[in-house]
Amino acid sequence: MNRREKEEYLREYSILKAQGKPFFPYAVAKDGAMACIVLLVIILMSIVLGAELGPKADPTTTTYTPRPEWYFFFLFELLRVIKPPEFVALATIGIPTVCMILLFLLPFYDRSPERRPERRPVATLTAILIIGAMGYLTYEGAATGAPTEIDMATPAAVKSEGAAAIKEYEQGRQVAAQSGCLACHKIGENGNGGPGPNLTDIADRLPADGIQRTLINPTAPMPSFKTLQENEPEKFKALVSFLGRLKSED
Repeated sequence: MNRREKEEYLREYSILKAQGKPFFPYAVAKDGAMACIVLLVIILMSIVLGAELGPKADPTTTTYTPRPEWYFFFLFELLRVIKPPEFVALATIGIPTVCMILLFLLPFYDRSPERRPERRPVATLTAILIIGAMGYLTYEGAATGAPTEIDMATPAAVKSEGAAAIKEYEQGRQVAAQSGCLACHKIGENGNGGPGPNLTDIADRLPADGIQRTLINPTAPMPSFKTLQENEPEKFKALVSFLGRLKSED
């Protein structure tokens, strides 16, 4: 902005300021009236629609899927995308902190007098990309599966064996996901990388009979699945069948 433009701006500003209305009480009254309207709408919605109350908390359940508030879904999904443990601090603290600092410093490094979006392509494009990325991550975080699920497609070899084999494989995958295996093992892209070994290709190293013996008589701290074998033999058989088919792709 050169001197002539600055003088013209100050002249127009003084004219508009003289024609305008004072902040108090005009702006205060207007903002106060709008705040009362919003509060009234919230009260009416709570009376008519009621509060969203779920079932009572059950500390003994194993099927509860923890979820963050909707405005943290983008960060929740970011943690799912950035899987290496050494980058967790970067995803949870580093990236949000840098973005907040850049937002706070916006008035200092963006000194352009232009305010029309089409005349500020860099700022406009940056805003669109950030909003789009947060919107996409929020959607993915809201639609993601439960942590007690294994995102692994049924292999073609299993499909070729027929519907019975497919059903047993999928049942075994569900049993493995809901039995706490993912807390210590990694299966595909799901689970933790320790303290137990990676089970993604366990069938390459151990036959089905060996897997069954390990499940019944495991090495501490792994729990035994002998009770599952005795009480629900079909689920135990499906679990052994699923783990016995986890092989590396040729």
